[in-house]
Amino acid sequence: MTILDRRELGPSWATSGGVLAAPLPGQAGTRLDCAWDPRVEVRPGAVNAHTHLYSGLASLGMPRASPAPENFLQILERVWWRLDRALDAASLRASARYALAEAVLAGTTTLIDHHESPAFIEGSLDVLADVAEELGVRLLVGYGATERNFGRKEAQRGLAECERFLTSNRRRLVRGAVALHASFTVSDETAREAGAMARRLRAPVHVHVAEDLCDVHDAKQRGYPGPLERLLHLEALPPGSIVAHGVHLSAEQVRRAEAMALWLVQNPRSNEGNKVGYPTAIHASRMVALGTDGWASDMELEAAALMRLGHAHGESDEALRARLTTGHTLAGALFGLRMGTVDAGAAADVVVGVPGEPPRHVVIAGRCVVRDGRLQTGNFDTIRAEAREAAASLWQRMSAL
Repeated sequence: MTILDRRELGPSWATSGGVLAAPLPGQAGTRLDCAWDPRVEVRPGAVNAHTHLYSGLASLGMPRASPAPENFLQILERVWWRLDRALDAASLRASARYALAEAVLAGTTTLIDHHESPAFIEGSLDVLADVAEELGVRLLVGYGATERNFGRKEAQRGLAECERFLTSNRRRLVRGAVALHASFTVSDETAREAGAMARRLRAPVHVHVAEDLCDVHDAKQRGYPGPLERLLHLEALPPGSIVAHGVHLSAEQVRRAEAMALWLVQNPRSNEGNKVGYPTAIHASRMVALGTDGWASDMELEAAALMRLGHAHGESDEALRARLTTGHTLAGALFGLRMGTVDAGAAADVVVGVPGEPPRHVVIAGRCVVRDGRLQTGNFDTIRAEAREAAASLWQRMSAL
């Protein structure tokens, strides 16, 4: 049992079975000291609704692409698709450990991951899940099936990895999804198979949609108004599926997505960095969460970018702030828990600290994973050193591709 000692802020909260129990001011247990600081708040842990743990090493000296990409498709081809092809089990594990350790130290307690490693497909989701369980982080993960390297056989292997994981995973903190890379890298057959598998296994589909105009142009060349319509026509998006980006969706398309009970995930820093545009129509849905698309899982930084870019595009404070909490609703639906509040019966995923400062303590499912600003479920210095070593080898393999 863990006691969060709020002292001047209010009662202590005990945890039982991974959820917050009734206030128990006199209960014995492990106390997380708030140092009598009136600025300290106890708040729900943050949710990153779309990320790529396979890119966790990118900040550790990844070489610039040469020649420099001139558009989004070239960024994919010259950077991210080369990185994911160079991944092996060891580099993926190092990348995930580093990314997840940084996430919890920033107060992010749940992540929704979209994974790809074409040279290491079978067993890749177990690597990610084992790291999450080791570090005590909630994770939803799926393999993004694609045909961009080796055609249909590659896609079938990706979907088989999703099914294998969904039917074998018994981890407490990890859930599975069926995933597709994007409409423009899969055939009709693959998209249909993904949707059928998701319905059969009662899992969501997680896919990039309309991140760049290349996805839209591809769908139109195939005879559809856009990638959303294509995936819906192919029954690849059962209710509860996760649609990342939606930059080039119209208001009508966004409303249709909401009517089909699809979650949209906005990724402000990534969209700005890749120069793909701003999702001006995304306000038409109330089911919009916030993700980082592989950028560091500091959701306060992502929220600041959302507010800055949203204001620049004429969005209201009310609409923007609503997106800051939708991730808890999405995560709650995926994990079957009530998230986003600090009261009896809610998930015991909480952050203790002063707003604007690194968290002092982080508790996930009732387990203290960060205490006094230090990771408790691993040695962060060792994790970072191993990540640097793995990164150096990864860059060498990338250069040979």
